[in-house]
Amino acid sequence: MKLNADVGEGFGPWSVGDDAALMPYLDMANIACGFHASDPDGMDRTVCLALDHGVMVGAHPGYRDLEGFGRRSIPHEAESITRLVAYQVGALQAICDLHGAQVEYVKPHGALYHDMMRCEATFEAVLTAVAAMPGHPALMILAGAQNEKRKQMAECHQVPLLMEAFADRAYSDGGSLLPRGQPGAVYASTQQMVDQVMQIKTSGTVTSVNGREFPLSADTVCVHGDNAESIAAVARIRKALQTG
Repeated sequence: MKLNADVGEGFGPWSVGDDAALMPYLDMANIACGFHASDPDGMDRTVCLALDHGVMVGAHPGYRDLEGFGRRSIPHEAESITRLVAYQVGALQAICDLHGAQVEYVKPHGALYHDMMRCEATFEAVLTAVAAMPGHPALMILAGAQNEKRKQMAECHQVPLLMEAFADRAYSDGGSLLPRGQPGAVYASTQQMVDQVMQIKTSGTVTSVNGREFPLSADTVCVHGDNAESIAAVARIRKALQTG
């Protein structure tokens, strides 16, 4: 199971997280594309940092919402979602072209990620954008038991899917991530993160905030670069994935 993180989420003189500390432990870097965070210089720095560490480059597009960090749902027509994703991934690919690199997958950010998991029309719009991109990138989505229809839709578009779980987020009884505004939604305990990753890896299950255990099969697990506790825990998570 590969380790991924959302990175490059500063803007201008403002930095978020510690990408330099995080990157050596990652397999996959979800790089912000300018709408919820980052800018051309920041994108270039983050791409170079990923390449220096042999980390796979992924695009992390979101709603145009710098003030809200892309965590506010903004209504769009389906065609606008497609263009929104294509525009941002195209910008990151142009930066990658400067360094002979390729965007290998797409992981929508924040509210766009959750909206595509809730709404088939939004998911279809994202798929349409990804399917048109050169290099046949994959689309990263939330792992869970309710993905059969999404798998069928992705097959129709010939877009590979990557199933993602989370090290530092609590799950609801329904299998979605507990909303950030609720108590306990973001873990502050390194051991709690390591235990959740190992449960997913070894048992193919996860336990909800209310103690319900349900199946969860994942290709990759995420730690958040804007969560200081996750950065502190990443070395132990990496070791657990390698040796557990």
